[in-house]
Amino acid sequence: MTVAQGRRSWLSRHAIDVRPLRHPPFRRMFIGNAVSFFGYQFTAVAVPVQVYALTHSNFWVGMVSFAGLLPLIVFSLWGGAIADAFDRRRVLLASSLLMWSTTLALLVQALLRVDSLSLILVLVALQSAAFAVSNPTRSAITPRLMPAAEVASAQTLSFTVGNVSSVAGPITAGVVVAHLDVSIAYAVDALAFTVALWAALRLPALPAERTAAKSNGRLQEVREGLRYLAGSKVILLTFAIDIVAMVLALPRALFPAMADERFGVASLSWLYSAIAIGSVLAGLTSGWIGRVRRQGVALVLAVVAWGLAVAAAGAVPWLWAVVALLAVGGAADMISAVYRQTMLLTYAPDEMRGRLQGVFFAVVAGGPRLGDLRAGAMAQVTGTTVAWVSGGLVAAAVAALLAVAFPALLRYTARD
Repeated sequence: MTVAQGRRSWLSRHAIDVRPLRHPPFRRMFIGNAVSFFGYQFTAVAVPVQVYALTHSNFWVGMVSFAGLLPLIVFSLWGGAIADAFDRRRVLLASSLLMWSTTLALLVQALLRVDSLSLILVLVALQSAAFAVSNPTRSAITPRLMPAAEVASAQTLSFTVGNVSSVAGPITAGVVVAHLDVSIAYAVDALAFTVALWAALRLPALPAERTAAKSNGRLQEVREGLRYLAGSKVILLTFAIDIVAMVLALPRALFPAMADERFGVASLSWLYSAIAIGSVLAGLTSGWIGRVRRQGVALVLAVVAWGLAVAAAGAVPWLWAVVALLAVGGAADMISAVYRQTMLLTYAPDEMRGRLQGVFFAVVAGGPRLGDLRAGAMAQVTGTTVAWVSGGLVAAAVAALLAVAFPALLRYTARD
C-alpha cells in the first residue's frame, strides 16, 4: 500500500462519514437545514437585542425565552402526532411556511419601527410553535431517505453542521447587529430560510404508514405515543440519561460569573463557544461512530465523560484548560446526542417516530433551561465553583447508576 493509499484508508475510517449525502432528498434537506440554521442565529441574536433596546430590562429579555418555551414543549408533542398521521412532506412544508412568515413579520415590524414588545413576544411564541412541529417531522423523515445503517452517519452530519452554525452564526450576527440594524439580521434569516423551503418542496411524498394513517393527530395519538414510550425501556432510558446530563451538568448559566470571578469579560466568547467547538471537532473525526454496535454502552460512556469533563473544567484555574476540557465535554455530548437520536430513529417503528421525536425535542429544549435554573440557583447558595464541579460529578455518577440499575441500555446493540 502506498502512502497516499494509506492516508485515504485512514481518512475513510476516521473522518466524518458523508455517505448519506449520496441520497439526493437527504442532501437537499441537509443543505436547507444548514443554511436555515445559520440564518436562524441572526434572529436568535436580534430578538433579545431589540427587546433590550425597547425595555432596558434583563427581565424582559429573559421573558423572550420563556415566551417560546411553553409552545415549544406543547407543540413538539402534538406536532409529533401530526407527523405520524399525515404526509410528512406536507406537514414540514406547512410548519416551515409558518416559521418563514413569523420571520418576515419580525422583519416588517423592525423596518416600520413598530416598537411593540407584545408583538415581538407573540411572534416568538408562534415561531417556537412552528419550529416545534417542523423539527420532529424533519427528524422522522430521515430514516425514510436512506438505509438504516446510514442513519447514525446522517445524524452526525446534521449535529456537526448545527454546531458549526452555533459557533459561526452568533459571531456573524453580533457584528451585523452591532454595526448595522436588527432589520438586516431578520432579513438574513428570512433569505436563508428560503433554502429550507426549497428543500422541503423537493422532497418526495412521505405518506403515513398504514397503521398510522388511521389517526388524525388528536390528543389520543399523543397519549398512544407516551404509552409506547413508557413501555420501551431503552428509549425511556435515553431520555432519562439526557435529562441527567443537561439538568445536572450544563454549566452555561455560570459562564458570566466565572468570567467575572476568574478570567475577565474577554473570556466569555471562549466559554460560550468551547462546547460547540468540541462538538464540531468530534463530528469531523466521527467516521468510527457508525461502526459501533454496542450503542447503549457508547451512550453511557459518552455521558459519563461529559460529566467528568465539565467537573474538571470547573476546577482548573487556567482559561485555556477550561476551554479545552469544555471542548472535550462538547465532543462527548455530540457523540451521546448522535447515539440517542440514532437509537430512537432505528428502534421505534415508523408510525411512532414523529411522536417520539416530539418527546425528544421537548426533552432537548427543556433540559438545558432546567440546567440553567439548577446551576444558577445552586451557585447562589454554594458559589460558582461548587455548583459547577459538583454538577458534573453528580451527573456522571447518576448516569452510571442508571445504566447499572437498568441494564437494558447497556445490552442494546445496533442489531436490535
